[in-house]
Order: sequence, then structure tokens, then C-alpha cells
Amino acid sequence: MLGTIEDCVVLKDVMVPMRDGVRLATDIVLPAREGVALPGPFPTLLHRTPYDKNGTRLSEVSAAEPTPKSNLEVAKVLARAGFAVMNQDCRGRYGSEGVFKKYIGEGEDGADSLEWARGQAWCNGRFGSFGLSYSAHVQTALALQEPEGLEAMFIDSGGFWNAYQGGVRRGGAFELKQATWALKHARLSPRASDPLVKAALEGEDVTEWFKAMPWRRGVSPVRHVPEYEEYLFEQWEHGTFDAFWALPELYAAPHYPRLSRVPVFLVCGWFDPYAETILEHFRGWRANGGHAEAVIGPWLHGRRSVTHGGDVDFGPGSVIDGLLAEDYEALRVDWFRRWLLDAPVEARPPLAHWFAMGGGAGERNAEGRLGHGGSWRKDAAWPPEASRETALLLTAEGGLTMGSACPEGEMVLRTDPMDPVPSIGGAVTSGEPVMVGGAFDQVTSPAIFGARAPYLPLAARPDVLVFATPPLAEPVEIAGPVALEIGLVTDVPDMDLTAKLIDWTPPSESDPKGFAMNLTDGILRLRYRDDWANPSLLDPGRRYDVRVELLPVAALFAKGHRIRLDISGSNFPKYDVNPQTGEPEGRARGSRIAHSTLFFGGDRPARLKMHRL
Repeated sequence: MLGTIEDCVVLKDVMVPMRDGVRLATDIVLPAREGVALPGPFPTLLHRTPYDKNGTRLSEVSAAEPTPKSNLEVAKVLARAGFAVMNQDCRGRYGSEGVFKKYIGEGEDGADSLEWARGQAWCNGRFGSFGLSYSAHVQTALALQEPEGLEAMFIDSGGFWNAYQGGVRRGGAFELKQATWALKHARLSPRASDPLVKAALEGEDVTEWFKAMPWRRGVSPVRHVPEYEEYLFEQWEHGTFDAFWALPELYAAPHYPRLSRVPVFLVCGWFDPYAETILEHFRGWRANGGHAEAVIGPWLHGRRSVTHGGDVDFGPGSVIDGLLAEDYEALRVDWFRRWLLDAPVEARPPLAHWFAMGGGAGERNAEGRLGHGGSWRKDAAWPPEASRETALLLTAEGGLTMGSACPEGEMVLRTDPMDPVPSIGGAVTSGEPVMVGGAFDQVTSPAIFGARAPYLPLAARPDVLVFATPPLAEPVEIAGPVALEIGLVTDVPDMDLTAKLIDWTPPSESDPKGFAMNLTDGILRLRYRDDWANPSLLDPGRRYDVRVELLPVAALFAKGHRIRLDISGSNFPKYDVNPQTGEPEGRARGSRIAHSTLFFGGDRPARLKMHRL
């Protein structure tokens, strides 16, 4: 089918053959003049998506133009700049043939698509790739196939450095956004064209299903589309780091010597599950001599032109617009012009630009959001070269101290899998309707899944231990990884330990009780405390010294604010709940209440480790 869009020619639904005979539906957008394709050949950009090549992406906006663009409109802009563009439905999605298996096989399909394009008259054999989220994951999978001619990538919020540590699992726990995603997209799968399947899927209430966890195969809301239930449980039940997690589509970390041959631009937000992924890519590319640039803002997933995330606003300077280019679209065009058209675009050094959250007025704006503020920083390294690792000691009285020693003490943490701590914001995407991402006051409400009246602060729960500094006499700025190191004894064979870093603001006119703003969090399933690949259950009564790694962050704790750390044993529904019985993951039926003693001070003190500027 041949059509035209102003100065582009569009070849709709070209069925591109893969090595196994499956054909993938692809729209090809070519530069044109007066409705006639220019002779070319052109460098070619590949965008692969499971979200419908004919669809509109909410992320394709700017501050000046908040109306989202369709994939076709994005391709049109790139074609005007002199590129051929391929918009392709991933295998088993929308117009493409085959069976969808989330994340798996995308590298080969991408490489086959470039090989096919290389034989077309409009392609000059020089390639770039771009896309957000899943469309970022497929890019690193493609690059690891080392296809001929791939010369530039624009990776936004994805491209697994290690799916076991971010995006699918974290610290051994399972990210339940995978469950909400599976149901949402099963409803959009080819099987849902069957009226009976569609009706069955639409009749499933995911909120009620989350109350009925743990799920099991054949007894889940995704059971009506077996291939979606299969891949979901394959991820869920693979608790141990094994050959499945070592697949290149899921684990780029060992492969940076190959990946770094392709220049890459990286984008993400602090309240995005892939912030660590993007920063690890930056580190990996740079360590192996590759060209990488990165931008990390205070954003939700793909919301880089929006100043707020959750109940917090970071100010007009927090968006990507005007930072390195007029807007995101111009930044992407300039990137590909530089590397594929050899255009006279101003070359930038390989730097990471990040937004340090904090320092604002701290009052509510007209929309009712806390004005937290912040400012941009940059460096050639991450963590920044000027940062130094700093440890705050946790005390048995609930303090965080910058001293070198503190008295010995203990604190008991009781955790009940039948009453998990509710998730309030954080680095979350695809979690609707049971959870949303962003920065929020850590106070429950009827809108929070799992919360109950009288809707008190999370700190009021007996299973949330709170540690905080006194009000700061001077500002403290951090940028880099964050970790909790602590010793404990417990009476169960397995449990989770969670840690949440909070900027605790003083009372103000708009928030007379203060505002406990979540910055980052982490979790560790203790059976994986020593080795992802060789889990070992706990011996009751034996002390274990463990490390809980939080997602990296950049923040300025203003004078008068307090640095706070909350410790608990669950963060649900962001992560699955540990039954604390030691049963295999994804198959547990029982549950046990745990009583754990946490230790402070002495020669093995509990410490919160951060990188301070």
C-alpha cells in the first residue's frame, strides 16, 4: 500500500521476513518531494515496538507542544531530516506474525530487519535505532547481534543492563509491574480478537486479583492468553540467576566491549525503574572507550517534558526542553545527523547531565504539589568524580549520625506477609491501577492500594523502622548509588529487607506536619544475600550482615531538612511479598510471621552509604 504524507512517502504494512519465515509488519517512511520519494539511498533508522506502530506515544511531546505525536508523525520528522525510517510491530503484536514472548528473540528480529533493509534501494547501509522502554530493550538486544552498519543508538528508559537487578526483578524480589503489564497487553493481543477471550479478559479485576496473591499458573487473570501467562510465570518463578537471566536480551552488563562500539545517547528519570540501567550503560560504554551521553531528570517513565512527578513539582527548569537542544525531538534529530549524516552539528563531550532534586521553596503550588525545586549538574563520570562515599550510622534510638561510632543496640522488626507495607510512589511504571510512580508524602490514603483507615503515615506502622538525622545545619548533596549495610538475626528461613531514602521536610504553612518525600528505595530477598546464582536459606538465630542496594539518585537535602531512612520487610504491590517460609518463588502457599533483631553500633555498625558532593 502506497501513501503520502506531505514531504514523505509511506510504505504501509510491508511484511519483512525473519530467518524463521515469520513476517513482521513494518511501515517505511521515506523523504519525498511533491509526493515522490527522493532517490536516496538514505541512512535508515529502526524503531521496533510492541505498542502498535500505528499508535500514539504519550512520551512524544514537548513543553511547547503537549499533544502527543504518533509513531508515524515522529518518523515524518526524521524523514524530513534526511532519514529513511522503519516503524515495526514486534513479533506477535498487532500486524506482525508469530508468537510474542516478552523480551526474548528481539535481537535476532532486529538484525534480520536491518539485513532486509540493506537490500532495499532506499537504504545506504548505515543504521541507527531509537525508542523508549520496550523499544529501548530491543536496541541493546539488536546491538549485541553486532549487525553490519549500526552506527548510533538513542536509548530512552530501558535496554536492560541486568533485568535481574532492574526492570523484572530487584534484589531477588519480583517487580509486579510485570503482572499488570501482562494483563493490559494480553487484552491487546491477537487472541483478544476472539470475542470470548476478550470478554473473559475484560471481566478480570486486577485490583481484586492483587488482593488474592500469590497467583499460580492457570489461576491468574492472564490465564485466558496462555503465552502471556507462560512468560509471566517464567520470569516470576526464575528466582535464581541462571541461564535464563544470562540471555543477552536481559543481561547487557558483560557485553560492554561490544556495545561500546556504537555511540549512544541515554535518557531516563529518577522515578523510572530504568534509572540504574541508564547510568550503568553510561559507565559501561565510557569504561570501554565508547561515546555515551546521558540525561537523568526528576521524571516519571517517558515524562521528560513534565515538571512534576506524583505530588511534587521540580520547577520549570527540570524538563529536558532547552537543556541540550530546543526539545527532545530536536535532540534526537541532531544526534542522528551527527553520527549518520556527518552533519556539522556541534559535537558535545561524553557527559552525564543529571538533575539534583531539592532546594526549592517547599510550598504548595496552585495545583497542590510541593515545590521541591532542583538544578542540573554534569560530569564525565558516574558517580561524579568529585563525590566521596559517606556513611551515616544508624542508632538503636532511630537516629542517623555522621559520627564515626555509636553505642551498640538492638531493635526488633516484626513482619507479616499477610499485612505488607503499601507502596507509595517510587520508581514505578506500568503499574496502574494498583500503583503509580513518583514522589509522594509517605502517608496512606484511600487511593493507596492496601491502605486502611485511619490512613496514617507509613512511619506509624509498627513494621516500619524510621531513622533520621536531626535537622541539617547545612545542605547535604548526594549523587550516586545508595546502600544499607546492617546485621540481623531472624527466626524464619527467608525474608525481605526494604530500605527507602526520604527527604523529610520541616513543617510549613502548606504542610504543617512536614512532608516525607521518597527519593529512592531498594529491596533484598535474603536468600540471595551472598550470591544471586546460589541462594541459601537462613539459619534461625545466626547473625547475617547484609547489603540492601537502593536505586541511584541525586538530591540536595536543604538546610533544616532531615535525611531519613525507613526499613521494613515489604513494599507491596511494587514487589511481590515474601511468604517467609523458604518455599520456591511463584509457588508458595504458606506464610510465616518473622521476628528479626537488627543490630547497631559496635565493630559492625549499621550504615547508610551514599556518595556526597
